[in-house]
Amino acid sequence: MAGDVYIFTGANDNYDRGNTTHPQAKFAYGSRHIDPIKALNPGLVYETSFQEYLKTWCNLTNANCTVKLSPKEINYPSMAVRVEVGVAVSESFPRTLTNAGASSTYVASIEGDTSKLRFKVDPNTLRFTKRNQKMNFVVTVKGSKMKPSTINSAYVVWNDGVHRVRSPIVVYTRSDGKKDEFRGDC
Repeated sequence: MAGDVYIFTGANDNYDRGNTTHPQAKFAYGSRHIDPIKALNPGLVYETSFQEYLKTWCNLTNANCTVKLSPKEINYPSMAVRVEVGVAVSESFPRTLTNAGASSTYVASIEGDTSKLRFKVDPNTLRFTKRNQKMNFVVTVKGSKMKPSTINSAYVVWNDGVHRVRSPIVVYTRSDGKKDEFRGDC
């Protein structure tokens, strides 16, 4: 899973250009072809362990597991959550990045539509001093109540002047406005 950030990128650029009214929007992505040169030097990677997938499966299936992990907590480049209609948005996505290159300082920015949601990355600067060093950050999303069938999205972009590591953030509601039995995550 370590190569996901650079290897797989959205194939359908029509959805990538802020089309938040299309029913599929950010979920209509496919994968492009691998760029082998960029894959050799991705800068940062989101490493996801088998244990994280197992804990997420336990949560989704209500299996009898001692530790469960919400899908929004899995250390994956994409950050998505389904929120309840008519309730103010307040969600956090904890993540860990691994430096796959030389010492470097990455600064986070938010790109995309920020008119309906507020995004915060903490910390917003990561200073890696060695290869394979891991650093944590949290993306927090806040906003007012959302209507049924709403999709809001943006990206967190980590940039060190050489690499741009972009991860989508998607907050959406159900089309029927009902509360989910399993709250929240895709």
